[in-house]
Amino acid sequence: MRFTDERSSSTNPTNRQLRADGYGRATDDTRADESTCPGLLIVVSNRQPYRHEYEDDEETATDTDSPAIEVDEPTGGLTAGLDPVLQESEGTWIAWGDGEADFDVADEDNCVAVPPEDESYTLRRLDLSEEAVDSYYYGFSNRVLWPLCHGFTDLVENRSNDFDWYRTVNERFADAVCEHATADSVIWLQDYHFALAPRMIRESVPRSTTVAQFWHIPWPTARTFQDCPAGGRILEGLLGNDLLGFHVDRYVESFLDCVQRYLPAAAVDRSRRTVRYNGTTTRVVATPMGVDAESYDRDARSVSDAEISDLLDRYDISNENVIGLGVDRLDYSKGIPERLAALERFLERNPSWHGEFTFVQSCSLSRTNIRTYERHGDLVRSEVTRINRRFETDDWKPIVYTEDYLSTAELCALYRRADVMVVSPLLDGMNLVAQEYVAASVDGDGTLLLSDRTGAHETLGSHAITIDPTDIDGFASRLEAAVSMSSHERQQRMNTLRNRVFDGDLGWWMETQFDWIRRVHSESRREGRRGSGTRGTHSGAARDGTPDSSSGIAPESGSASGTDSNSDTDSDPNSDPDTGSGSDSDSDSDSDIDPPEHTSTA
Repeated sequence: MRFTDERSSSTNPTNRQLRADGYGRATDDTRADESTCPGLLIVVSNRQPYRHEYEDDEETATDTDSPAIEVDEPTGGLTAGLDPVLQESEGTWIAWGDGEADFDVADEDNCVAVPPEDESYTLRRLDLSEEAVDSYYYGFSNRVLWPLCHGFTDLVENRSNDFDWYRTVNERFADAVCEHATADSVIWLQDYHFALAPRMIRESVPRSTTVAQFWHIPWPTARTFQDCPAGGRILEGLLGNDLLGFHVDRYVESFLDCVQRYLPAAAVDRSRRTVRYNGTTTRVVATPMGVDAESYDRDARSVSDAEISDLLDRYDISNENVIGLGVDRLDYSKGIPERLAALERFLERNPSWHGEFTFVQSCSLSRTNIRTYERHGDLVRSEVTRINRRFETDDWKPIVYTEDYLSTAELCALYRRADVMVVSPLLDGMNLVAQEYVAASVDGDGTLLLSDRTGAHETLGSHAITIDPTDIDGFASRLEAAVSMSSHERQQRMNTLRNRVFDGDLGWWMETQFDWIRRVHSESRREGRRGSGTRGTHSGAARDGTPDSSSGIAPESGSASGTDSNSDTDSDPNSDPDTGSGSDSDSDSDSDIDPPEHTSTA
């Protein structure tokens, strides 16, 4: 090991830097174990929590046997976090049914009771054709909204039918919601796949029904958003929400900028972070998402020395080497080519590290039927090959690249063993990998290099090593500082990082979300008692394609100069006088809650 101070074994429990409860967080008996919802909860997401597949067991199958069905269950992230909430509330989850056996086990309404072992809530599945999936998901969602929101306007592909399908699928989800919604329901939509659905839902449900959404990816600046096809409709759709959440304040401010500039009829109150438009008041809040920190801590502690050694042996990595780690989807927003360039610069400057430092880059394939992703994958692989050929020896490669599936246990083993974790997206809504690494660093002596362009930097940046992912020389210098840092400084930094990750974990985020939802739900019910019917008397342009301002956005020169940021202050008796921010401080994510790559069976 080439650290300034001699480092203890990465699996030695005496080296742990923990707080009183043993998990790096303060014990709080008053904190609820599970979040609660104020009404009947309906969750809407692209990805479903349970998927039914036919077992592929040729040895036991016979010609007369019906194929056995197995269930894929949630293993982590938002899906696993919401599952117990739905069980508690006995609510409904509406999602795309992408499993081969999904509709064979569903009833005539495409519903199935889940979880299989303790049926507590309803999973409503939508059967989408291959054309719908190609245009709605792989098309407008990931060829337009994803690159646009991550600042890659040059990669936006506005294919002719994609937005029409996006609108159609949003209508189908909205119709499904309305079939299950009641006057007391709370509808919670997840992410950018459903930008149009909130307005559609709002026009069809009672006033007292609460519509909320969390946008898990970045929100672009107003200048970038002007390149959004049908941008006006996107904004109108999102303003059908009573509550709209982002990870961090700067995305809230960017969203309000876009509304103020491109929807002249909207009244934006920045002090309260509310927008009044077409009879609906939308409160916009910032709450950074966390991870199930205790789970990663527990899994990391269960890893043995032998298991770590076996994992390193699998990839021909010396256990004596200092190990750097990157864990990403193979996405152009993650900054992997820039990371490789910084590693090359580090190796050029530091020949003494040759043979003693190994960087492990784990990539999971993503959206492989989009040509941009295919080209990006080819670039990453070719750069790894080129750099390795330049520096490798007979018994050492500087970069170990893998696209293998890693189980949670294997991932936690890598997190625990890694001396340096590099999280360097060019732009990211939150990035949960950084938090996973910290939660799994149970020995308290790893170092996190973190891009200043992630939402996670808002809460972790002060005790991570901050990097500008595009400054290759600076990036390499930061890597040099990380591998040379003293043990005392590593442990001090990691202890603070762990406190923050555990204090702001997934449970905290869920509680904060439902605190906001309870608040707006109470307001919605008060409004509902004063009136009747549905809210929003819009002409329905979002559904019928009426060519008004929703068909696009005005050019930047046509800003909404008549919009008064305080014009709604006196006209909204239910507005609250506080600022409306759920946090001082996005992702997927990468909170990344995208589904695995599956083809629709419809």
